[in-house]
Amino acid sequence: MYCGYRALTLWTGPVEAQGGGHMDELTGKVAVVTGAASGIGQGMAEAFLDAGMRVVLSDIEVDALHSTTAELQGNGADVHAVIADVSAPDDVTELAEATLEKYGAVHVLCNNAGVHAGGRPSWDSTLDDWEWILGVNLMGVVHGHSIFLPIMIEQDEPAHIVNTASLAALVGGSSLYGATKAAVVALSETIHHELVGGGFKPRISVLCPGLVATNIFDSERNRPTRYAETGPRPAGWDIDAARTAFALGTSPRTIGEQVVQAIHEERFYVLTHPEWNGHIEHRMKQILNGDNPTQLPPPDM
Repeated sequence: MYCGYRALTLWTGPVEAQGGGHMDELTGKVAVVTGAASGIGQGMAEAFLDAGMRVVLSDIEVDALHSTTAELQGNGADVHAVIADVSAPDDVTELAEATLEKYGAVHVLCNNAGVHAGGRPSWDSTLDDWEWILGVNLMGVVHGHSIFLPIMIEQDEPAHIVNTASLAALVGGSSLYGATKAAVVALSETIHHELVGGGFKPRISVLCPGLVATNIFDSERNRPTRYAETGPRPAGWDIDAARTAFALGTSPRTIGEQVVQAIHEERFYVLTHPEWNGHIEHRMKQILNGDNPTQLPPPDM
């Protein structure tokens, strides 16, 4: 096992220098963004439009998607809306088909749709909690890769995938949500090696934002009825305080601009809140030292 992994490492290294072809020019290119009706997804879509791209906006929330699409079109943007539940592979297939029918290609895919299943301890979470959040946060990313990446490879031109993970994947502190986002980071790293090692042109980034002004804590509004059984809220849980904290976070548009820059730079890790870098370093040192995990207090904002 160790020798096999070492061989893989030695094999992928030299190919790295070949590069996949930077996407220096985004004008006229096509981006697909899931979870695009609000929050980070909308922020990325707006940043892509400012860069001259055409954007397919996808979301499960019908009214919000139509509202965002109408607003952007009213400002002259070339956008197209597709309703999709990323946890359903057939929906993601239809999203890809609609993109190709409308624009004929896809150059940037943002697997961004995500939900939060509450702050309860893992043992108080129901299987419905787990199946819902895994279906969206992890399998939604898997479906995006399995359906869109072969298209992007076949196009044989520079392309880029952006997977939205979270700072929670790197510093811990959130059971269900953190588990799904840590899986997204690990999956993204593996796909990076596969693309580089295989000499394919698409590249990939993983977005790990901290506090952003989104409505992620109101994810229950889009929870399917088939996942109705929820665990109890933890004692002292204050959803209003969480909403207030997130409302004061970084603007989604700022995150979108950082994503555009990362695509230009062909940069894998997109860390949007440098004030948390010491916390990431703290965790990495604990792993290397074999120490039991501890958490530092949040940085001064």
